[in-house]
Amino acid sequence: MTSTRIEAGPRSTADLEVITMGRLGVDLYPLQDGVPLEQVTTFGKYLGGSAANVAVAAARLGRCAGLVSGVGDDGFGRFLRAELARFGVASGQVGTSTTAPTPITFCEIFPPDHFPITFYRDPIAPDQQIEPEELDLRAIRAADLFWTTLGGLAKEPARSAQLTALDARGRRAHTVIDLDYRATFWPDRETAGEAARSAIARSTIAVGNREECEVAVGERDDEGAAAALLGLGVDLAIVKSGPDGVYARTATDEVRVPSHRVEVVNGLGAGDAFGGALCHGLLAGWDLERILRYANAAGAIVAGRRECAEAMPTPAEVDAVLAGERVAR
Repeated sequence: MTSTRIEAGPRSTADLEVITMGRLGVDLYPLQDGVPLEQVTTFGKYLGGSAANVAVAAARLGRCAGLVSGVGDDGFGRFLRAELARFGVASGQVGTSTTAPTPITFCEIFPPDHFPITFYRDPIAPDQQIEPEELDLRAIRAADLFWTTLGGLAKEPARSAQLTALDARGRRAHTVIDLDYRATFWPDRETAGEAARSAIARSTIAVGNREECEVAVGERDDEGAAAALLGLGVDLAIVKSGPDGVYARTATDEVRVPSHRVEVVNGLGAGDAFGGALCHGLLAGWDLERILRYANAAGAIVAGRRECAEAMPTPAEVDAVLAGERVAR
């Protein structure tokens, strides 16, 4: 046992459709827009972290979802466990660190497209302390969809744990790598790109925005990035292009769908909402265009709301947007 070991939480016996692995923390979002962090006086407290948000989004859409991550032995950690339960996300594989506090993330809100983030995760966060031998590989193998993130490869021992989980999957469909690149987690782009390629080669689906694809495969344009991702072995490459929509490609199919017009409040959770809806559509067996239109609509809903996890849409809300209706913020 190392000093960074996470004590195992209670195991879930549920047959999970979706398992995500990666960041979990507390988001503290300002309740004033257009105000720099040093001048903010009030914050809202929310569950956050990309992997956790995707699990919440999938659960909100009716999927049985679970999370592999960690929290600190503190009040914020207890808050996150309660929130996972409230959102219906199984937390049997969320451990409690004996050495690291629950991480906190602050953001600033300058709509429509400027949302600076400050992470408090150093020197290490609980989700980065997961050891390979602590994984429930049986559950990870059995899940219909397993979702990992590039950020989970930034530090050991979580890097080895995530690669162990991917190897246990054996490229079983659906095994997804989210190219969630955060520069502050990495010493340089080259190191992040090398880690991304190691995960892509073990996955069946890769999803990222243009910058993230450039970090991973050196290609920024949609078609070139998708081709490069397919060349590394995935069956489906998805390139998110912001206001230009989404482009996706398989060996035999190519789809581009436009974005939804939305008055952006906070763009930080839109990608995670897209991810949860992507999981839902894949498991439903929909065709690629329908999946992407649905995921785009989910992302647009969350971009128009302040929170991330709390803002994840229900099926009725996504259907309403697809029908051209407005949904409440």
